[in-house]
Amino acid sequence: MRYMVRESTALAVLGYAIVLMVGVVRLAQGEAAWNGWLAALKAPWAVVLHFVLLVAMAVHARTWFGIMPKVMPIMYVDGRRVTDNAITLTGWVAAVVASVALFALASWWRS
Repeated sequence: MRYMVRESTALAVLGYAIVLMVGVVRLAQGEAAWNGWLAALKAPWAVVLHFVLLVAMAVHARTWFGIMPKVMPIMYVDGRRVTDNAITLTGWVAAVVASVALFALASWWRS
C-alpha cells in the first residue's frame, strides 16, 4: 500500500509539469494570454490545487530520498562504506542547494 501511495505522488509531479508547460505556451501566445494564465493561478481552486500538489511532491521527495540508499550501488569512501543516512542527507542538501540557487537566479533575473 505504501508503495502505491508513493508511486501515485508521481502524478503530482506530472500535474505540476503540465501547469508549467501551459504557462510556457501562454507566454509564447503573448501578453494577454500570459496575464490570463497568471489570473487563473490566483483563483481559489488553483491555490488549493497548488497546495495539494506541494504536499504530494513533498511526500514524493521524502520517499525518493528515503529509497536512494537502497537503489544506489554500494559506495566506499576511504575504504569505508557510505552510510544510508549520509546518502539520504546528501540528497536533501543537494535539493536545498539547487532550490536556493534557482530562487536566487529568479530573483536576480527579475531585477
